[in-house]
Parts: sequence; C-alpha cells; structure tokens
Amino acid sequence: MTNKLQINNPRVRFAPSPTGYFHIGSARTALFNWLVAKKYGGQFILRIEDTDVERSKSEFEKDIIDGLKWLGLFWNEGLEMGGQHGPYRQSENLNIYEKYLHQVVDAGQAYYCFCSEEELEAKRQDALSRGEMFRYDGHCRSLSSEEVQKKLKNKEPFVIRFKMPEKKFVFNDLIRGKVEFDGSLIGDQVIAKNFRLPLYNFTVVIDDHNMQITHVIRGEDHISNTPKQIALYEALGWPFPIFGHLPLILDENRAKLSKRFGAVAVNEYRRNGYLAEALINFLIFLGWHPEEKTGEGAKEVLTKEELIRQFSLERVQKAGAVFNVEKLDWLNGEHIKKMSLDDFLEQAVSFLIPVFGEKVADNIDYLKKVLALHQERVKKLSDLAGLVGYFFALPDYPGELLSWREMTKADLAINIDLLINLFSNLEEANFTKKQLEVIVMPEAEKRGRGQLLWPLRVALSGAKNSAGPFEIMEIIGKSETLKRLEIAKKKLSNG
Repeated sequence: MTNKLQINNPRVRFAPSPTGYFHIGSARTALFNWLVAKKYGGQFILRIEDTDVERSKSEFEKDIIDGLKWLGLFWNEGLEMGGQHGPYRQSENLNIYEKYLHQVVDAGQAYYCFCSEEELEAKRQDALSRGEMFRYDGHCRSLSSEEVQKKLKNKEPFVIRFKMPEKKFVFNDLIRGKVEFDGSLIGDQVIAKNFRLPLYNFTVVIDDHNMQITHVIRGEDHISNTPKQIALYEALGWPFPIFGHLPLILDENRAKLSKRFGAVAVNEYRRNGYLAEALINFLIFLGWHPEEKTGEGAKEVLTKEELIRQFSLERVQKAGAVFNVEKLDWLNGEHIKKMSLDDFLEQAVSFLIPVFGEKVADNIDYLKKVLALHQERVKKLSDLAGLVGYFFALPDYPGELLSWREMTKADLAINIDLLINLFSNLEEANFTKKQLEVIVMPEAEKRGRGQLLWPLRVALSGAKNSAGPFEIMEIIGKSETLKRLEIAKKKLSNG
C-alpha cells in the first residue's frame, strides 16, 4: 500500500483454537498482532476459541500460553491477565452466544434448517456432477412458522442458518487493498449446530464486538470468512473491524507449508536449540520486509526493539512467504553470536546437562572457555553437545584417523613423540595459545603443516572436525594434552 496508514490505539487479538500444539503459522499471526499493538500504541488481547468441544484440550491451551511467553509476546488483556471484556475463553460465553442466536432467529435473519446430512450430501454430489460449486439452496428458508414449530415439537434435529444477503461485500484490507465478494455465491451459512453449539463465524463476530476489537490481523486462509462475518455484523447493527490478511507461508517449492517443512510446534524449535529472539526475527520476514537502505542493504538481524521501531503494515507483502530453514539457522547463529557469554552459558547448560550430566557445570570457568571458543560457530544450541563433547571426554577414535594423507605410522610416531617432548618442557603458566604456536609452528613449517598439525588436532579431539589444536590445548591444559597424545601413541602401536 502506498498511503501511510493512520492507526491509533488499536485493539487487536490473537484468538487460537486449542485443538493442536502452538505452531509456526499461529506464532506468526500472534507476532504481527503484537507488533501492531506495540507500534501503534494499542492493546494486544489473548482469547481462546474452544467451542470445538471434541478437539479442544487443556494441554494445547497450555502449550499456546507457554509458547507465547517463551517468545516474549506478552498480552495486555485476556487469559490469565483478566480485563473488562471477558470471559476470554469462548466456552465460558455460551449464554451470550445463545442470546444473540435467538435475536437473529427472532428477527428473521436466521432460520432453522432441518435438512439431513444425507440430503445435503446428495445435493453436493449433484452440484459436483454438473461441475458447479455446492451452495445451499435455501430449502428450509421457505418453511412456514407452523411447519417449523411442528418439526421442533417432533424434536427433529436442526442447525441454524444465517440468511446471506445476495449483494456485493466490499472491504478495504490493510494488506490487500480493496476486496470484493459476491454474497449470492456464498449461500446461507450454518452459524450454530444448536443454541448451545455456536460455530466459528458467529462466535468470532460476537467476541470481537464485545471485546471492542478494532483491527483483525489474520492469515489469508480466513479471507473467505470475512464477507460472512461482515454480513453478521450488519445484521446485528454493529460496525465491523478493519481486516488485514497475512500471506500464506509456503515451503521452498512454493506449496503450502506442511509439517515436513516446518509447520510444527513452536516448542519443537525450542527443544531443537533455537532462540526465541531468532525465531521472532525469522517469523517477521515471513511476509514483511524492513525499509530498504542504500549501500550494504537492509539489516536482517533485528532485536524485538528494532522490529517495533521499524515495523509498519505498509511493508507486509501480498505474495506467499517462503519458509527457508537455512535462513532460520543462519539467523539463529547470528543471534547466538550477539549474546553475552553469561547469557550463552545460561542457555547452553540446559542442552549440555542431558548429555554430559550435572558435572558439566561443576567448573564454570572451564565451561565458559569452551563455550567462548564455539559461540561464533554454533548454529543451534542442540548442536552444541556434538561440537564440544571432546572437551569433557575424549571419544574412542580409530588410529587411522591420525594419519595425514599418505603418512606412515613411523613418521606419525616420530611427530607425536616430538610434540610430547615439546609440551613436556613447557611450563604450565606458558601453556597458552600464543606460546604454543611459537614452539609448534616452526616445526610444522619444517615437517609440513598437515603432517604435524593434523595428528595433533585429532589426538586432542578424536574427530575429523574440531576447533584448532592451540585453542583446545589452552583450554584442556598441559596434563590433559600430554595424556591425549600418549593415547594417540598407543593407538599407533596397537594398530
């Protein structure tokens, strides 16, 4: 959109259904609403839409709340926080919904529909056979009040249908601009299974009105619900909020995101070692971009404070947003780099203890040195144990790994003996990266860097890939270095 949006004191809401774990799509919706509230001086409300009794579970509700808290998307009003517009759980509002259901039925704006599932399915198949989209034909609209009362007296099952006006519905979407729907193509929607079982499009209108929601920011998959909701607002004599529909999240093949490509629970990302700050940073780029800059371009690694400062709805895109896990990994690594060592330590310990036990935190100074060496290299906290394990226990590695290219065992043994002699004569106080380089590098230049440094690094780490040998030795110290070189020597003789 080209015109500057004028938004003052908005009341926005995040209204998830607790029918599954808190996932990436929901987290992005929550983030955009939170940012709108923060950017434009408004209120962010949390409401739980749990009228789907069969699928709604308290464990999913808890997961949603825990996920929002972990991401730092705290709300001003709603569940747990309270407020003047509750209850904030739909299952506690059934009396209110029932009142309005009676109102629209009594006003002739909605009616009892007694059509059976079998009848509706037959009509649906008939439409499909003609290549047409199924739309309820309004059969029960024309029932007389006597016929309705007779059916009710006989306790025939019914649903409540809203009479959809056959007119054009036009609204200005914050993201998509002018949007039009033809009401005559929609048909009469079911708004309740009975007076105590209202459905989504009805309850959301009642709640958004009663909670004084001014702006509804949600996913593009809800855009077809908007004319149905606008029709209900108009029937009830209420102004409708301003709508904005976020683009779909797509996988790298530009298909709708599936679980395989990332639409999994937010808590899974937490368990896999992603930082909340990095996930927030990643989510905002699923449909938004910062103001372009000249020179080196727009900054991509953003804190929440920077996001709030730069955010504007004008920069939300219409096209689908591609979920790129490599971008997420990169952002996570960048946020890890920016952490203080103490914060990195606090986060890392919870990933190291399950692997190495409580003893890993016994020597904090040692652990800090290990982490400082790897902070620039780690992408995910869950990868950390695999990267630093040799600092806590030397893995059992094959002796062949010590060999650099075509080196013979005799040459390897000579070089390892040389290293043992060099380090044995070095004072503990001088066992630093700088001093170690001073005594080793001249020999490495003389004998060949690979021939001396490769077996040294393998002997220290037991791995093909690790930190540099001088950094490792400075951390593990003289005694452990010599011990590991002796182990390497034995592997050669035993081979």
